[in-house]
Amino acid sequence: MVIVNYLSGIHTVPTWLKHAPGTGLTFVDVIAPAFLFAIGLTYRLSLERRLARDGRSIAFGHFLRRWFTLIGIGAVLSAGAAVTGEGIVGATGHMSDWGVLQAIGVAGLLTLPLVRRPVWIRLVAACVLLAFYQFGHDLFLADHVAGSSHGGLWGSIAWTAVLILSTCVAGLSHRPSRRRPDAIVVAPVGLIAAGLLLSLVVPISKSHVSASYVLVTVGISGLIYEFFRLAGDVAMVPMPPLVWWGRNPLLLYVFHQILLGLVVLPGVNWWYADASPLVIVTQAVFILGALTVVSWWLYRKRVVVSL
Repeated sequence: MVIVNYLSGIHTVPTWLKHAPGTGLTFVDVIAPAFLFAIGLTYRLSLERRLARDGRSIAFGHFLRRWFTLIGIGAVLSAGAAVTGEGIVGATGHMSDWGVLQAIGVAGLLTLPLVRRPVWIRLVAACVLLAFYQFGHDLFLADHVAGSSHGGLWGSIAWTAVLILSTCVAGLSHRPSRRRPDAIVVAPVGLIAAGLLLSLVVPISKSHVSASYVLVTVGISGLIYEFFRLAGDVAMVPMPPLVWWGRNPLLLYVFHQILLGLVVLPGVNWWYADASPLVIVTQAVFILGALTVVSWWLYRKRVVVSL
């Protein structure tokens, strides 16, 4: 997400390193769903742990505050980005007042009543939400969705389906008796197949957060997760930087927005919009390096900033 946000405003970057305009799918389009998928992996486990420790009212109150706080932080960041001209432009060419944190916050709120339900109930709920979203999109709200980053408020319904489906895959993966290909591989493959089949009617589109896009990207996220799980648990491949980053994702996300401001706000074309490959590589290495150093320092000091 950090690199994609950085590259999005550079004219010389090839299209396959940016979001697909209109319909289609690039690997960049999988990043936001993968981010939500990561949240879905631990959503229920985190809630169950807090329920056992603090009781129902405190646990649910904590998650309500978390999601509303994310929406608030996202609104502040979006407002600041719009004022400085650093904001994300929607597919219709207008500056968006909606960002990824708002989408995550709304998705978290809408998923909360369902996250402890059986997997099949969550799966049915996700399908119903997707059908409801696609119906409203096609009849009334296509321009609104395409004009906002991550689909705006209406698009958050589709992102909620992403999160719910992610908790379904996580629910299958976390069961010891289900750690078989039918649970942790076939399920994501099935989602991809369903999405590709649906794409014959509803094209895959990140800018419209289409139902086919949701199914395909959740399935891809599931396969990526399984790859890293096998690399860590079976092949014993050490991945400490991922652990460092994973401890403070929200703090690093906010910090990366500040670093992006250093390259975007000067408004000098050679420094950002029309930057040469050497400048691009140098800035990207600096941004990733700075974030990694900060994440390592926080990990070493055992500092965790969470909502």
